[in-house]
Amino acid sequence: MTIVQQIITIALCSIGTMLTRFLPFLIFSSKRPTPKFIQYLGHALPCAIFGMLVIYCLKDVNFLAGTHGLPELLAIAITVILHLLKRNMLLSVAAGTVSYMLLIQFVF
Repeated sequence: MTIVQQIITIALCSIGTMLTRFLPFLIFSSKRPTPKFIQYLGHALPCAIFGMLVIYCLKDVNFLAGTHGLPELLAIAITVILHLLKRNMLLSVAAGTVSYMLLIQFVF
């Protein structure tokens, strides 16, 4: 890739990123109420994305061989319990990820 192509690529990526960040504020001004459908998406999508991530993480786990999915299930349990206790998504996801990495490196 030439230097001109690299500059064009970086510029297009920057413009695309800025558009996705600024466009919602331009389309949905604070003077008008947010449409009900957009409010619904803001409420439903985080849960749907989190569910999709769980399914994606468990899709290749073989419960009939190896560790029988025990590290994955323990990490999920830690994530769920911590989230129920603290109600902090960042903390619970980070703790679940760290516990899974520690389990597969040092225990199983």
